[in-house]
Amino acid sequence: MERKGLSTLSGSTERELVQGCLAGDRRCQESLYTRYARRMYAVCLRYARHQLEAQDLMQEGFIRVFEKLAAFRMEGSLEGWIRRIMVHTAINHYRKKAFQQERFGMEHLPEAPVEPMAIDHLGEQELMKLIAELPDGYRHVFNLYAIEGFDHAEIAAMLGCGESTSRSQLSKARGYLQARINRKEILDHAGKASH
Repeated sequence: MERKGLSTLSGSTERELVQGCLAGDRRCQESLYTRYARRMYAVCLRYARHQLEAQDLMQEGFIRVFEKLAAFRMEGSLEGWIRRIMVHTAINHYRKKAFQQERFGMEHLPEAPVEPMAIDHLGEQELMKLIAELPDGYRHVFNLYAIEGFDHAEIAAMLGCGESTSRSQLSKARGYLQARINRKEILDHAGKASH
């Protein structure tokens, strides 16, 4: 029986890819990796301090994906399942740090509500760049809460901290982002006024 080439594998269903990977078919493993690597790299990049670290997290995440693939029950999306593994891989990497002990010297930031309209004026690239500038603890909680949709109880369990710490980190992340957005708007306005 002739084996499928990579070009035909790219059109394989999730079920066919998973079954091929579980059977040890190298081409199915490569195809699964190729299909999801770019999107998973973007997920890892949100948690990493730089691109090389994001690549390492993604590689470690895919190792876990292949190790745990037999546990995927074909219920729900394979991509969503892989994404959760990537997020947990990134968080476990940073959890080794004493998250509860982190101090960023930004306690002076007001914990007032963030103006939702300020974020509306930013493009996705600009917003992601600002999020990437957040200190690790703030960035992780913000990503988990605002982007991944976890609640504070889930975040606290993942990070090994209290729910109040999760709430505080999110509030400080929002304050930090608000301050950066306000500063950017002031600089943009000043730049336009000088022309």
